[in-house]
Amino acid sequence: MTPPLRLLPGLLALTLLTAACTRPEASPAPADPDEEVWIDLFNGRDLTGWTPKIRGYPAGENVGQTFRVVDSLLTVAYDAYDTFDERFGHLFYETPFSHYRIAVEYRFIGEQAPGGPGWALRNSGIMIHGQPPETMGLDQDFPISIEVQLLGGTGEGERPTANLCTPGTHVVMNGELVTQHCINSSSRTYHGDQWVRVEVLVLGDSLIVHEVNGEEVLRYTRPQIGGGTVSGFDPAQKQDGRPLTGGTISLQSESHPVQFRSVRLLNLKGCTDPAALNYKRYFVASDPAACRYP
Repeated sequence: MTPPLRLLPGLLALTLLTAACTRPEASPAPADPDEEVWIDLFNGRDLTGWTPKIRGYPAGENVGQTFRVVDSLLTVAYDAYDTFDERFGHLFYETPFSHYRIAVEYRFIGEQAPGGPGWALRNSGIMIHGQPPETMGLDQDFPISIEVQLLGGTGEGERPTANLCTPGTHVVMNGELVTQHCINSSSRTYHGDQWVRVEVLVLGDSLIVHEVNGEEVLRYTRPQIGGGTVSGFDPAQKQDGRPLTGGTISLQSESHPVQFRSVRLLNLKGCTDPAALNYKRYFVASDPAACRYP
């Protein structure tokens, strides 16, 4: 029996829809194995994914909105502080990493908070291989970590940036254990409020390299827990001699206003199976659980 003409358009649409639903889907194309996939840890709008921990306060309490976003810039500010009172703070990213490149662009602005220590003038840092914020003591000043120290020039003299400092940690340089707290890099001095790009290559506990504006300025190996220059910690968190193979990333608040216009990370740990859709040739550490297949 021939269906009425008025029903033909509907039958045709049903036939096309059925064909579309039963047609096999094309397999997704694999990604370019050489295309770098950088992650924006800071989204330019708010502090999603970040947790503050300020000395004297529990993790998550952003005292005086110390960490905030101003004009799309991640900003550390102290206008709500009468005096700094050693309230050192850190802003922790939610995901720990072990093998990666991290790149930040920062600048110092304004005046140091009243009561800030002299050494903290135009001073901040990127903390890597750190402990989680919830494991820090209420009055702990710095996370047990490796600090890539960010310094600004004072208008006279030399003051390099991307130095190494070691709160509760040690490293090895030139085959020898370094117990000195801070080691200067070979970078030049950056005065004023100019933007500076610092990039750090982190390869677990085998190698860490600091770069400033594209030039290598410092390298070391075998980061590990040890030494002092950190207070108020839970002793269970400080197992001297334990290698630091990964951990948290955080940005410092040390009494001088600072801004970050980008915080980006290239994860170097991922799927190393060439048959996977998300295989990357630049991965240096394998994470089989990350692999996705056609």
